[in-house]
Amino acid sequence: MKALVTVLLASLAMMACTAPSKKSEDATEKKVLVLYYSQTGATKTVAEYIQQKLGADIAEVQAKEAYPEDFQQTVARGMKEMQEGVNPELLPLDVNPADYDVIFLGYPIWFGTYALPVKTLLQNIDLSGKEVVVFSTFGSGGLNESIAELQKAVPGINIIGKLGVRNALLDRVPAEADRLLIDLGMMEGENETLADYSEQQPVTEADTAIFNAAVGDYPMLSATPVTVGSRTTSTSIDYLFTAENAGQDGQKSTIKVYVTKGKAEGDQPVFTLVDR
Repeated sequence: MKALVTVLLASLAMMACTAPSKKSEDATEKKVLVLYYSQTGATKTVAEYIQQKLGADIAEVQAKEAYPEDFQQTVARGMKEMQEGVNPELLPLDVNPADYDVIFLGYPIWFGTYALPVKTLLQNIDLSGKEVVVFSTFGSGGLNESIAELQKAVPGINIIGKLGVRNALLDRVPAEADRLLIDLGMMEGENETLADYSEQQPVTEADTAIFNAAVGDYPMLSATPVTVGSRTTSTSIDYLFTAENAGQDGQKSTIKVYVTKGKAEGDQPVFTLVDR
């Protein structure tokens, strides 16, 4: 325990696209903890990858009464707890977060924000003075929404980086996590500088076909693309769609859907994140 990982003295901008990055010779050694809650194992996959890359300490947040493995049963319990204002009790952590300088905080997205056990966690630990890196897993999105909720729950929280991965795209964890760690100066390497998306333009038939192929039969989206911007990287063409989505309650809303399509023959478009 108490692993030491070299990080930059200064907090870096969230997920900035950078030139070649190396561990700074002027950096001081700070203690890093990967602290996460995972129900299905998806968030655990990300947490363990980050821990192994950094040689950091790791601790799992566990509910005293574990949530059911069945998705619908978990939804039912979660909704009941929220309606009753009850936060799940947690088992004691085997580390003290106060002993660390940098905390990677990981969780799945439930009901559009961080999972309920994390709500309890935040009431029992003090993140003031810490550098926090947020990572989450989700069916379609919720990363940015959950960060907004974190900032409300913990005023002044110093979030220096973020990472979100769809449960269906866990094979992307190594590349996405490495990019984040390089951006933060916590790992040597070089990141491709990504261009901004082009201005939004009305979708064409070809754009709509790409959107529909990416969204497919995903049950939580019933969306129609309206406008799109794009950018080209060394390995993919990325799209940012603005779409009109019909929620399960029948209410319509405007969402942003991020889609990527690899350049290799046979690569199919997939969506990586939904911002609601």
